[in-house]
Amino acid sequence: MAVELYRPFVIAGGLSGALAIAAYAASAHSGSSHLGTVAPLLLAHAPALLVFALLAPGRMTARLGGWITLLGLVLFCGDLVMRDMTGARLFPYAAPTGGTLMILGWLIIAFIGLMKRKAAA
Repeated sequence: MAVELYRPFVIAGGLSGALAIAAYAASAHSGSSHLGTVAPLLLAHAPALLVFALLAPGRMTARLGGWITLLGLVLFCGDLVMRDMTGARLFPYAAPTGGTLMILGWLIIAFIGLMKRKAAA
């Protein structure tokens, strides 16, 4: 039996994992504290995005949660990487906004776990 996946989140999960390893390596060689913070966040959210990829087909709540999580990850990590690269922020409150969105994404996963799924016909 083939498992249906929502491909954007599979791609995002794979990229998140790959970028995590790159951030770990860059942090080890450059001593950047922000890259050292970004790496575990990317690595921790890679499987969350894969969970959303499994849950998203046929579930609008899961698609919304996945996109919220991905946006939060991009804002939070993007802001910290931008600080390392340029010394400037992505925009004011980008990291806290991203962090809040990531928290919301995890809460959506919990909410989906509480919801009853309609029986397959």
